[in-house]
Amino acid sequence: MILDFGNLKGSVTYGLIPYGKAPHPLPVYRFTQALIEGKAEINMADAFKYPYDFVGWKENGFLTLGYRVTDNNGMILFDGVVSLSGTGPFEVLPAVYEGPFVSNLTDTSVVIWCKTTLPVQAQVEIDGRIYKDNVPKTHHEWQINSLKSNQKYQYKVTYGLLSQSYHVTTALKKGSRQSFIFGYTSDSRHATGGGERKAYGANAYIMKKIAALAYKENAAFVQFTGDMINGYLSSKEEQHLQYTNWKKSIEPFWHYMPFNVGMGNHEALGYVFEDESGKNKGFIDRFPFETESAETVFAEAFVNPISGLISEDDNKYDPDKKRIDFPPYAENVFYYTYGNTAMVVLNSNYWYAPSLSKETATSGGLHGYIMDNQLDWLRATIQKLENDKDIDHIFITQHTPAFPNGGHSKDDMWYSGDNTKRPWIGGKPVEKGIIERRDEYLDILINESKKTVAILTGDEHNYNWLKLTQEVPIYPADYPSKKLNVSRSIYQINNGAAGAPYYAQEVLPWSKFTQSFSVENALCLFYVNGKRITMKVYNPDTLNLIDELEVK
Repeated sequence: MILDFGNLKGSVTYGLIPYGKAPHPLPVYRFTQALIEGKAEINMADAFKYPYDFVGWKENGFLTLGYRVTDNNGMILFDGVVSLSGTGPFEVLPAVYEGPFVSNLTDTSVVIWCKTTLPVQAQVEIDGRIYKDNVPKTHHEWQINSLKSNQKYQYKVTYGLLSQSYHVTTALKKGSRQSFIFGYTSDSRHATGGGERKAYGANAYIMKKIAALAYKENAAFVQFTGDMINGYLSSKEEQHLQYTNWKKSIEPFWHYMPFNVGMGNHEALGYVFEDESGKNKGFIDRFPFETESAETVFAEAFVNPISGLISEDDNKYDPDKKRIDFPPYAENVFYYTYGNTAMVVLNSNYWYAPSLSKETATSGGLHGYIMDNQLDWLRATIQKLENDKDIDHIFITQHTPAFPNGGHSKDDMWYSGDNTKRPWIGGKPVEKGIIERRDEYLDILINESKKTVAILTGDEHNYNWLKLTQEVPIYPADYPSKKLNVSRSIYQINNGAAGAPYYAQEVLPWSKFTQSFSVENALCLFYVNGKRITMKVYNPDTLNLIDELEVK
């Protein structure tokens, strides 16, 4: 068998994947070969003869090989799979290279999805029912309904000659006060150090440890909000490659439990404009928005709920009511519930133009800014959840902190106290600055809600928490605009410690109220028990307890 990677210089490492013989099947890498003119020739019969044929491929007539491609500097570029039939010569079969994953979990339903290397008419069997593709395809997505709450279901995905079997447990019945656990983290873009810490785009080493710990602690789901990849790219295909590397890092555990994801600034995908010297003068969201934007590519890469929020079109700043002027919100702003708890996922990097804070001529969204239509959707969603007797707790999550503490004091929802920072649309600034919009956002969560418990953020590569009360100073000196009435307390819990390089703590107006600042890798685990919520924070690499808090 020959693996051909074009003109790539580097090496490939490969081994068999023992599907069905381990609950979390991973490639058992055995051999490494240098690529010669981009190719590696593998003598399968010799490499995987007895006693190394632990998958029984000669008897079964098929196998799946996992391979890892690295460049000449040792950076992991891609973890791939190839399935074969025969005993030599071989025929290439469809292989699942992403998944199967479980997403959009409710008390009566789940979406099971995967991606295959070749088009195939795949199917999933669950609860005695078979859901089959109508035509051969590479993206497979099955909506499973009519399930019972809090029940474990075995499922089997079949694609041609091959199949994989796992299980999923449906959510607690909506309104249930039965105890459960969920996880939160963010910021896993690749770091220095080589190996799996720099699997092109993602820190696969820490993400795998986070997923394993969450699974071991029986978390019902993990919420991950932004900066999963290095991003800031201009190629849609390259963006998908980095997303794939992130998904592969937690794939063995995503077979069983949902990982719900939101966007951050590093999910940026855009057009880059340079001056004559080659200096970057502008970076804006890619367009056409409905096919090329960062938001659209994010939706292509993941399966999330779709809310009723369409885009920022038809707001009062819309330059042309007859055309699409903004990217979609589909699958990047949404909410979901589990038992008595709701999670509202926002996009504080919508229509993101990274160069905007220094160059307004491009127009675009500002890092950390919740735009008008999204703010209106948040208000309506909070009101809906406030009126829902089955919901006791609301968590809000967006990538950027309202109160940065280490690494992002010059942006997020603060910009060093400069309220002039704001989005520009059609060459004109919007009415409200970043601090005014921060206060409008907080007013909804504090004064229009009694159930909102905490804001879960990232962006800053550290862990800390802040309990916002009337005593906490949150304004620059001589701030001229109306100030927020903090009628009740709310938590900001920042966990951007999923593998990105650490940031130290800065001195800011609210610094003396910032608690438990840590630069260890971290997973927050929330223990919801009726009306009570406690949080434990663990280092997934060393397993030590970083912090423990009753959220009240």
